[in-house]
Amino acid sequence: MDKHTPSRDNPWLELRRLTPARIALGRTGTSLPTSAQLDFQFAHAQARDAVHLPFDHAGLREQLSARGQASLLLHSAASDRHSYLQRPDLGRRLHEDSAQHLREHAQANPGGIDLAIIVADGLSALAVHRHTLPFLDRLGEQVAAEGWSTAPVVLVEQGRVAVADEIGELLGAKMTVILIGERPGLSSPDSLGLYFTYNPKVGLTDAYRNCISNVRLEGLSYGMAAHRLLYLMREACRRQLSGVNLKDEAQIQTLESDTDAPKNGNFLLNTP
Repeated sequence: MDKHTPSRDNPWLELRRLTPARIALGRTGTSLPTSAQLDFQFAHAQARDAVHLPFDHAGLREQLSARGQASLLLHSAASDRHSYLQRPDLGRRLHEDSAQHLREHAQANPGGIDLAIIVADGLSALAVHRHTLPFLDRLGEQVAAEGWSTAPVVLVEQGRVAVADEIGELLGAKMTVILIGERPGLSSPDSLGLYFTYNPKVGLTDAYRNCISNVRLEGLSYGMAAHRLLYLMREACRRQLSGVNLKDEAQIQTLESDTDAPKNGNFLLNTP
């Protein structure tokens, strides 16, 4: 203990280099040090702000347009943020005006598409603002290489995951992927989630979706997320399904130097 302060360091302090989790915070008597308590309050405020941050869809559409990407702006049945947070069911369906707008777009562009990409604010518009464009840059290259047809990027204000089912059904899409802000954590207010569905239609449960979560600079990289999503899309087209019956077995490069160890694969699925 430093003679100038009553604070004691936790002997596990070295572990903090390995994780953003709140471990080895030290103590002052029986309480947390002031710095740790202030850091907790700051992180909690960031999480709350992320939930209530308005979706800057105008700015996102402008940036998409600058990249030559068309977009459509829709709204869920939740009229405002208050309704959205208290009525999750309203965020899962489109407002009737938006549904009609999408029907008119589909009628003007008949024939259906292979992939519909949806972006919704979810519970963290901050995540969408930070990570949507870098991720779409990676994904777009690979989708183009596959030759899949796409619709304009659909932006949904006050949207939840299942709203992608209605959008995909109205567009006649074979597949949908929705990029959505995940519920903020105390160390991750900007985590982006990807939810993929094959043959989307209203009424599907989460068992029919595949999720790739924690896409951000401190979590899953854009390149790895795009790699895993592309694997799921390829397998879904081949097997005509998604969800619990479609496992993520994407081959990934590892850092193993042992010549007897496998050089790629999903470590959760490899057998001894």
